[in-house]
Amino acid sequence: MAISSGDVIPLSQARANLSELADQVKAGAEKIVTKNGESYVAIIDAQRLDYYHQLEREHIHLLLIDDASKGLADVAAGKVKDARNTLAAIKRRRTPKATG
Repeated sequence: MAISSGDVIPLSQARANLSELADQVKAGAEKIVTKNGESYVAIIDAQRLDYYHQLEREHIHLLLIDDASKGLADVAAGKVKDARNTLAAIKRRRTPKATG
């Protein structure tokens, strides 16, 4: 859904017309509330917000699946290191060396 200039509302106007704005949003509109001429908050339907959060979670899951797939491909290609040796090397790099 595209946002039109009528969907951008100053905070003072939103305060004065909150009930009307809520009805418009419930009917499918999305509103951008501005403060001092800059975007401040958005008003969207609660079900749409839930849907956006669901999409975000699904996107994160797809990224995790992609990372796991790449990791399995690395294992299959033999691109692996011993975990204990690698962790020990990291610890050695983090430990400040004593000056003599």
